[in-house]
Amino acid sequence: MGSWASKSTTVYPPLYAPAANPFSNIPGYEGIGGGGFLPPPIPLQPVAPPQPGPTPEEWNIPALSEDAAREAFKDYVQSHCCYSSGPADEGVITSIESHNTYRLRLETFTECRSTEMAEKPYEGETADFYAQPAPTPWDVEVKTPNLFTKHTEEIRVPYTSSIKECNVCHGVGTVSCKDCEGKGYKPCKYCNGSGQKEDGNCSDCNGTGKDRCSKCNAQGKTKCETCNGRKQLLTFIKLKVEWTNNEDNHVVEQSSGLKADKLHSVKGKELFKISQIMVYPLYGFPNPAIAEVSDRLIKEHQSKYAQTSRILQQVGFEKLYSKDLTYKRASLAMYGKFLF
Repeated sequence: MGSWASKSTTVYPPLYAPAANPFSNIPGYEGIGGGGFLPPPIPLQPVAPPQPGPTPEEWNIPALSEDAAREAFKDYVQSHCCYSSGPADEGVITSIESHNTYRLRLETFTECRSTEMAEKPYEGETADFYAQPAPTPWDVEVKTPNLFTKHTEEIRVPYTSSIKECNVCHGVGTVSCKDCEGKGYKPCKYCNGSGQKEDGNCSDCNGTGKDRCSKCNAQGKTKCETCNGRKQLLTFIKLKVEWTNNEDNHVVEQSSGLKADKLHSVKGKELFKISQIMVYPLYGFPNPAIAEVSDRLIKEHQSKYAQTSRILQQVGFEKLYSKDLTYKRASLAMYGKFLF
């Protein structure tokens, strides 16, 4: 009987408190808390490669007229106090040679997901752990923000919530006051805790040597910050979703003299733009370097982002930025803001 009685008094863990990581055997949560982003699931059906969309049969690359060239030259001269306007007003334009600068930009809008165990003060939420199987990280429904904008959301994964006793205060709701080390008082700062001064008892502490702790109101305990005094915690899996616009630019310059760091001050002219889930290289452009660069950028983005995130949308731009003007044998580099 004694043996049976000793067994009957065995203390079991509370039924509402699951193991530290009860999701270790559930697909998608094996390495929870290990850091890094979760790779998106492999599509059930093969994904068709991106198909080339319509491209211009003839690329409209604007030519600089003589009148526009002269006006641009006049504006340039007027912007310098010591330049003479004579050549701009009276000179004869003998030839105009176009040397273009192109900027390609590829933006890839991605969604990344990661999970970790989390806890918060219990405030009456439903503990739905084991109510039904939890959805895998990529199956949790999340509303996508505006495309090509940076945004982050943290979500409590459904059917992963459970309640446990606060491990900091052990279910009491209060902890020892750090300011007074749980005593409710601190040494009097006027007499250093002795209760005495040169002329007798310390009048500030009435000779007790103690100063009432204002932090805990002389109770020696303060509210537990972990559970906010509620004695219990809600534990759950937190899903973090991050949307990022990943952008890369490349400048193809044809002896125009326009430097890449000057492009921020230039309006330029958009020659081509396409937006779809996966864009394609810019084949057929008169400058072969453009097609090569676009192909390289697309492959680099696929390699960098497709393994750890879901590519939601891509957009590709091509802009024309500058030309060179040969004016009476003098070459003058003019930025796009003068031309377009």
